[in-house]
Amino acid sequence: MKKLLIAVAVLFSSASFAQTVMVGGAAMYPTKNIVENAINSKDHTTLVAAVKAAGLVETLESAGPFTVFAPTNEAFDLLPAGTVDNLVKPENKATLVAILTYHVVAGKWSAADLMKKIKDGGGKAELKTVQGGSLWIMMDGSKLAIKDEKGGIAYVTIKDVNQSNGVIHVIDHVLLPK
Repeated sequence: MKKLLIAVAVLFSSASFAQTVMVGGAAMYPTKNIVENAINSKDHTTLVAAVKAAGLVETLESAGPFTVFAPTNEAFDLLPAGTVDNLVKPENKATLVAILTYHVVAGKWSAADLMKKIKDGGGKAELKTVQGGSLWIMMDGSKLAIKDEKGGIAYVTIKDVNQSNGVIHVIDHVLLPK
């Protein structure tokens, strides 16, 4: 009986450990919400600052579920010089909110769910964002690619970062609506 209890304890501790993903040098716990985890990632300080400036913290702490395509600091650095500094100004809040909510899709879409949607769509699938725009997902070899309305492509670099209120997929470019 004792061996069975130990085996069950090891199984459950392994299962919860497997769901904890490292992003930006920090563990992303599936028991925490999107904001609680993102603030600990050193790779997402620009995104967190933008979410705060846009007043979206409460939304991303709510029950959701949400799928967030989360650009890294390096992704924001690829934008033209001064873009981020300009977007976080109070007078540009509406534009910032539009860009950030363009990275969010209602529901919890795992990488496997997205790949199934791509397969069912004959190699491409459309996602409607919370902002109201469209993203198109496809496979590029073994990589999950996301095309925005301006024709830009982002790749998922870390998939299935589960949260208590959804899932994050880390991406290497900022997605831009029309």
